[in-house]
Amino acid sequence: MLYEEKIPKTWISITTVLYVGGIGAMAVGTVPDELGLWLGLSAMFLVLIYLPFNAVPLSKYFFNRIRIDGQILRVGRERIALADIDPASVHAASQQVVPNVSQRYATSAGAIDAPVPGLRAADLGNPRLVGGGWSVPMGMDSVVIATRQGEALTIATRDRTAFLNALGGAGGDL
Repeated sequence: MLYEEKIPKTWISITTVLYVGGIGAMAVGTVPDELGLWLGLSAMFLVLIYLPFNAVPLSKYFFNRIRIDGQILRVGRERIALADIDPASVHAASQQVVPNVSQRYATSAGAIDAPVPGLRAADLGNPRLVGGGWSVPMGMDSVVIATRQGEALTIATRDRTAFLNALGGAGGDL
């Protein structure tokens, strides 16, 4: 593994501890007598509170996890051969100025690739979003690189510099 970008699990850990603690505290007074009520409330809190609060971190885990190993760049569910990536585009992306927080929010708000007519990246004139998600998560940085066939790709990343350095370091393989 040349590079792996994992999504922090702090938020999921905190919400899981709060959920389990709350359900445990509720169980103390109800479980022997009202098991059905406790199971119903546990399921309700899971579906109505826990899952919505963790939807974005879980989607980042599935769609924006980056791995570079040997000959393959993996972003979410997609695999791109390193030989197919244009090294000049990687070099050009690494020369760009790292955006500040407000610029990242503005860029991520416009990087949409939803599977709906009119909201596809091609329809909007934007590069295709890699990974399987519908957009770049708000506030996340994104990098635009190209394939040797000329297709522009947007990759959401948490650490632009480390990602581009690792991709450029695999340059002998590109």
